[in-house]
Amino acid sequence: MFKKFEMELAGRTLRVDIDRVGKQANGAALMHYGETTVLSTATASEKPREGIDFFPLSVEYNERQYSVGRIPGGFNKREGKASENAVLTCRVIDRPMRPLFPKDYRNDVTLENLVMSVDQDCSPELTAMLGAAIATAISDIPFDGPTATTQVGLIDGEFCFNPTADQKAASEMELTVASTRDKVIMIEAGAKEVPEDKMIEAIFAAHEMNQKVIAFIDTIVAECGKPKHSYTSCAVPEEFFAAIKEIVPPADMEVAVFTDEKQVREENIRVIKDKLAESFADKEEWLAVLDEAVYQYQKKTVRKMILKDHKRPDGRAIDEIRPLAAETDIIPRVHGSAMFTRGQTQICTITTLAPLSEAQRIDGLDDAETSKRYMHHYNFPSYSVGETRPSRGPGRREIGHGALAERALIPVLPSEEEFPYAMRTVSETFESNGSTSQASICASSMSLMAAGVPIKAAVAGISAGLVTGDTDDDYLVLTDIQGLEDFFGDMDFKVAGTHKGITAIQMDIKIHGLTRPIIEEAIASTKKARTFILDEVMSKCIAEPRSEVGKYAPKIVQMKIDPAKIGDVVGQRGKTINAIIEQTGVKIDITDDGRVSICGVEKEAMDEAQKIIAIIVTDFEAGQVFEGKVISIKDFGAFIEFAPGKEGMVHISKISKDRINKVEDVLSIGQMVKVVCLGKDKMGRISFSMKDVAK
Repeated sequence: MFKKFEMELAGRTLRVDIDRVGKQANGAALMHYGETTVLSTATASEKPREGIDFFPLSVEYNERQYSVGRIPGGFNKREGKASENAVLTCRVIDRPMRPLFPKDYRNDVTLENLVMSVDQDCSPELTAMLGAAIATAISDIPFDGPTATTQVGLIDGEFCFNPTADQKAASEMELTVASTRDKVIMIEAGAKEVPEDKMIEAIFAAHEMNQKVIAFIDTIVAECGKPKHSYTSCAVPEEFFAAIKEIVPPADMEVAVFTDEKQVREENIRVIKDKLAESFADKEEWLAVLDEAVYQYQKKTVRKMILKDHKRPDGRAIDEIRPLAAETDIIPRVHGSAMFTRGQTQICTITTLAPLSEAQRIDGLDDAETSKRYMHHYNFPSYSVGETRPSRGPGRREIGHGALAERALIPVLPSEEEFPYAMRTVSETFESNGSTSQASICASSMSLMAAGVPIKAAVAGISAGLVTGDTDDDYLVLTDIQGLEDFFGDMDFKVAGTHKGITAIQMDIKIHGLTRPIIEEAIASTKKARTFILDEVMSKCIAEPRSEVGKYAPKIVQMKIDPAKIGDVVGQRGKTINAIIEQTGVKIDITDDGRVSICGVEKEAMDEAQKIIAIIVTDFEAGQVFEGKVISIKDFGAFIEFAPGKEGMVHISKISKDRINKVEDVLSIGQMVKVVCLGKDKMGRISFSMKDVAK
């Protein structure tokens, strides 16, 4: 008999079934939130994986189309690779969980989440986050949990928790907060320029809600939890550290890492490793963990320098930003380009504009969004960090960084009515040494403006770091962390926004959570830095969007037609609209409400297409003059096509003021003529006259 646990969570029932399914996993929870159902499992290998110096945690979020009553498209008719939403969900589940496993644990752990049913008002992503935490907490896998997660929306100045689909559509903020019993351990946010103080208030409102969920999870663990299993520690022996320090004293390690040149520092460390390898050549068991030992030695050295001596490896002040530079139009012929440089981090973003028909179609589990007109893609080649490896396409990190920048910029984009384009920005990482995602936000903001996209405000991003001591009050927040401070520090707190407020947050930490003072200081630090970047660098490079799109960008004009006339423009099986496209060389998009977007490069062709469509949707009245082509000749007259799919007849008596015996004496197929509309004949056909056209 399985055990069932229930609580009311934001007005809906959260139910957890334990020992109902997945009994061979180390831990399993069948989660029900409203009518959303997710199976979350946690499994671990019996032994540590050999030859690695990291914790091998895998997080999976498997979307099934049957969960929303669909059969997958394509020939295969089964789910393919993970969607972008699934990848991002894996990352958001991973981030609060990973710090709570033992640092010396090397057993493979997999957290699997299977989405089996989706209630659009009850987030499957949130359900999976709670399920992963519960499955791990009740398992025998060493884990210092549980964690709980809450989503927050903001409508008319009021918070709503775990918002429904309608509330999400109306909300000014999408905030996800994960907590432990005492601290906030993960923050992910997208917002419409929400002020910093309101964001902090929302974060801790979610933290309070999380404590109720943690109390609920505690009751499940108390009744169903397994004793945690013992494991083989992969920590570096203390006697090895002592031996290393005799050969490389702390002062020598400080000299090795104290430089702002990444390549110089890496060469210094390589020399130290070679020296130690030679000294311990006869100690095979120590050589096996030499890399990890040197890493830990560097980490302790850097943390001590920062926290106790207030010295950063590159000599900067604690709140100092690295040298900044920005420029636009560095790539010819593209629609817009900009490059942003911060120290040894350099990003070039290229903007491409296209008609709305090229918006990305989304085939996910969320009915609210079926396409998106703005896409941000981020690339991170190996040369940007001085390494060599083949490119295998974007990984989870690249997809995550692209999504973060996209989220940061969406709040300032113009509406379709204001700017009827699909937009794609691609951030190419030229050089990386810390927080390339935030540099890509700066570069993308300038690139969009350079392309003539009328964004509402410029957006900048910056990251804050953290080094903590033995107590909650012993810490130091760092502005603009470089790679070394990210690797050896405790936090990567990314915040993007405008002068008005925050548009995106992503927080990664390696410790068991942050206190409110740390979060407040980090947000204040990033606001100060963001303001400096906007005022002193970006605005001096490009102060506002250009008044029109670039020379090589497609031009789009819009017109409004009666929705009842859409069928006339499209024609049977698209015959009419395809004829217009073939005749003019433009692209045409028509929305259900009658908005017509005409996209082309040459103004004359666009004007012609607009004129043709106007003719097609016009209700014909006597006296209107058209120019058309003779498409058919009969004994009694000729048929004139004055727009694709639109034709009328000129009776032989209306061709000329002089009497003619045969139509062919005056007209030939393909000839262009001017005609005046006489109205409709008794058969309902449009009648024209050539002889009555005013000269």
